[in-house]
Amino acid sequence: MSRPPWGMDWSNWWGQWSRHGRSGTRPPFFQSGEVRLALLSLLSDHPSHGYGLMRQLEERSGRLYSASAGTVYPVLQQLEDEGLIVGERAEGKTVYTLTDSGRREVEAESERIEAIWERADRWQEWGDVLSAGTVPVAMAVSRVVSAAFRAVREDPDLGDRVCDILERAASTIRSART
Repeated sequence: MSRPPWGMDWSNWWGQWSRHGRSGTRPPFFQSGEVRLALLSLLSDHPSHGYGLMRQLEERSGRLYSASAGTVYPVLQQLEDEGLIVGERAEGKTVYTLTDSGRREVEAESERIEAIWERADRWQEWGDVLSAGTVPVAMAVSRVVSAAFRAVREDPDLGDRVCDILERAASTIRSART
């Protein structure tokens, strides 16, 4: 498994990962202007309505990013105002379709769009591992790792003893599953 999807020091990421962690929230999924590009990219695959786009964004991030209507619909309106998409009412929903100008924009921004989805793949990988139920475990693991490193850094002679403690803990966890 790769490191977490943002460029943080790995030893401090657990608290940043969880919305419920004591040290705050994780970094934003999208950087400035990227929601716009992501929506254009998704619409280049097929027309969709706003909530369908919101679901796709959530799925592409491993359910770690949840797009709100307050984020997506203003961007869709902006894209429509710019002539990059058109919205047509169908069955009570507005279905958005990319225009030729929108396709050119997707092509011109292909490198940035590719970088967004590469990052999304990393988020999805971590999202598949971490869920609401595993976040408290991740937080506890973070505290154990921190304590182990601190103990050995302060007293290098404790290295073998700390390793034994950690091996016993791993063995106990494995046997708890059976």
